[in-house]
This record gives sequence, C-alpha cells and structure tokens, in this order.
Amino acid sequence: MSLSLAEANSIVSAAVTKARQLHVNVSVAVCDELGHLIALNRMDGAYATVNRFSIGKAVVSASTGRPSSEVVAIVNHVPVDTVAGDGVPAVRIRGGLPILRGREIEGACGVDGAQSNEQDEECARAGISSLQRLREE
Repeated sequence: MSLSLAEANSIVSAAVTKARQLHVNVSVAVCDELGHLIALNRMDGAYATVNRFSIGKAVVSASTGRPSSEVVAIVNHVPVDTVAGDGVPAVRIRGGLPILRGREIEGACGVDGAQSNEQDEECARAGISSLQRLREE
C-alpha cells in the first residue's frame, strides 16, 4: 500500500513544525516505496540545494528500508540509480527514515538543511510520528 498525498502532506507539515521548534529551516521530502517523490516542501530561508539532499535521503531510506545513516555501502538499487541519474545524490547521512506499515516499506521521509544531521533526523521522525497518530484516529 502506498502513501497518499494527504498522508505525505501530513508528514511534511509535522516535520516543518518540528523544524520551527528547533529554529531551523529545512527541506522535507516524502517518497513512495519505489523512491518516487510524493511531496516536497522547502521552508523560507532554507538554501535551494537542500531539496536535492532531502530527496536523496528519502530515496535511500525507501529503497533499503533503513535509516539513511545506516546505509554505508554503495547502494545498487533501481530507484536510487534513477534518482541519482537525474542529478539527485544518493545521500547516506542522517536525515532519512523509512516509513513502514508492519514490515512493508511504504516510502520514506528525508530532511536536510538543519544545523546538524541529528536535527534533520529529528524532524523526519516527527513527521513520520504524525502519520502514525493520523492512522490511529
């Protein structure tokens, strides 16, 4: 089952809210399980280049089902190769987290632009947590 646009937008909104709490400006990307972009939002004041990295982190996490920081080897996966071929780097640093339903990968959230990769991941985690709350309602 893939993420809906409403779910992706909920993730983005919650991640942006967390970024505001941390006083940082970020880009948030949400992609489906194949690494296709569903939603992207760059906050005012964030550098334009952070979009590429937030997408890269999301794609790596969706492709592997692991946080982007845990992917240390070369990623040889069709969605990653496709996105990287479009000029988006396959980013293997903190800030991308997979979105799982049970054991199935539904997609991922990638965040970039905060003062640290830890803050990027904190924003991504807040975004994904909002989805879990939304599904419980």
